[in-house]
Amino acid sequence: MEEGHSPIHVNNVRNRLREIVGASTNWRDHVQAMNERKALHTLLAKNQADLPPRKMRDSYIEVILPLGSQPEIREKYLNVHNSVSLFYPFSTVLICYTHTKHEAGQMSPLSIVTALVDKIGLWKQDIRPDCDIKFIGNVSWVGRTSMEVKMHMLQVVIFPYKNTAGITASFISSPLCTGPAFVNPLILESPEEEKIFKEGEANKTRRVDSSRASLLKMAPTAEERNIVHDIFLNTLDPRTVSFRSRLLPPTAVWMEDAKLKGLEICHPQERNIFNRIFGGFLMRKAYELGWACAYSYGNSRPYVVAVDDIMFQKPVEIGSLLLLSAQVCYTEKNNAQVRVHSEVYDPATRVHHTTNVFHFTFMLENEIPSIVPRTYGESMLYLDGKRHFDSAMKENIAP
Repeated sequence: MEEGHSPIHVNNVRNRLREIVGASTNWRDHVQAMNERKALHTLLAKNQADLPPRKMRDSYIEVILPLGSQPEIREKYLNVHNSVSLFYPFSTVLICYTHTKHEAGQMSPLSIVTALVDKIGLWKQDIRPDCDIKFIGNVSWVGRTSMEVKMHMLQVVIFPYKNTAGITASFISSPLCTGPAFVNPLILESPEEEKIFKEGEANKTRRVDSSRASLLKMAPTAEERNIVHDIFLNTLDPRTVSFRSRLLPPTAVWMEDAKLKGLEICHPQERNIFNRIFGGFLMRKAYELGWACAYSYGNSRPYVVAVDDIMFQKPVEIGSLLLLSAQVCYTEKNNAQVRVHSEVYDPATRVHHTTNVFHFTFMLENEIPSIVPRTYGESMLYLDGKRHFDSAMKENIAP
């Protein structure tokens, strides 16, 4: 976006956010710290027109993960394959606070949360563990009460930074106080920025259309109904030709046999600045379970290709029991679409609440068995998985 910015060390991102928000470093002091923030609500704008417009470059931030220049921190970020784990503490919220910074004082009256991870695309399978990584990003689109942040991950293989390994990602963040709050409008300075902004508008329209066409709201299309019926016909037992008698085709697996479950106890060290469990922690745990599910299903190493439509439906409190369930829901050649459902369980009331649903597209080293739904509900999961897989293949996020 612009030269001359001083990169932020990844360890300083959290400290920057604490300064802006005024959050406590001790999680038990959270209630007092949040009560002290209530006085800041008087600084909130009554409408968007009262806020000063900002440029894309005003929110531009560079964050350095110095795996090469500071090898002592590598172990924190490596996985079992001596590559770098996909999910880091992305500094999207810091970018949003930079866009909405309040001129009257240091602390922001806004409580900004990531509402949605629209898309993460990995366009190189292995990220080197011995080279520095740079995250760059800025606000790319704004509505009245929400912002889209685009981030890219670059790695130094030869100096200067080259797009030799990386991630592109789109996040939607919303400021909350007692309710939705207005955000600063965006000034577009070039045809390139106008194009980026229009992409943000198109993304919003696509999300609305996708929500309306959800299989939880609308019946499958005619083409999708034919797919489900063909699967049913291919699993009929030719000896009985009965609606109740189903036969698994060769080199196929029933969907009910392609699950993996996990449990996480949410400890204070995984909290964000507002003393809720950090979204990056939830994403990482869901990814690890989804990866393990794909690995155990395909018997070869999975590589994540895309992550999309992560909606943060409900915050996760410290001390929660987090139940994760991974399901292979669609396959094609050596590709697997894995859905991970995340919910919080309260043992005292025995009540479950869904917090997130994650969709991961994996490419495996070898061709894998076909997944076959048996029930109508599983058929809807199959179609939903196919939609996400087709979207990931169509997007081709690599720059």
